[in-house]
Amino acid sequence: MDPRKWINLEAQAPQDIVRTDESAFAFLQLSWTTRLYCFGGCLLGGIGCQILGAILLFLGSLAGFGVLFVIGIILALAGSGFLVGFASQLKGMFAPIRIVATALFLISVVVVCLMAFWLQNEALTLIFVIVEGLAYAWYSISYIPYARDLIKRTFSACF
Repeated sequence: MDPRKWINLEAQAPQDIVRTDESAFAFLQLSWTTRLYCFGGCLLGGIGCQILGAILLFLGSLAGFGVLFVIGIILALAGSGFLVGFASQLKGMFAPIRIVATALFLISVVVVCLMAFWLQNEALTLIFVIVEGLAYAWYSISYIPYARDLIKRTFSACF
């Protein structure tokens, strides 16, 4: 199966989004299978960091929660760089179809850190963690064909 079929190509540049050739990873000498394992490892590591962060939040360590949650979500995001190539990932993050979600995600990462370390406000930290998660989800589903349209139609029909 061609891996490009599950990628959202509606607002993409004509070049391939998923890098199935080895040229993007020639300096690392990573095969497609190894890159899939690296993606899975980063994703699982990110989820693990987020779970540990949640445990720390319940134990009363807001700073530990903030650090682990931010590291977890960035690690999960970086894992997809193994699939598409890190330069392509950065280029895709700032494509017009994803710029709002990317900007909201990056701003919320900074605000979560500010709330957790500087203001030490649990309520605002949790609010911006939720915003960060939603921005990451919106960014992620932009790669699934018609997923954003489906979600928009579903919510507009419900509300």
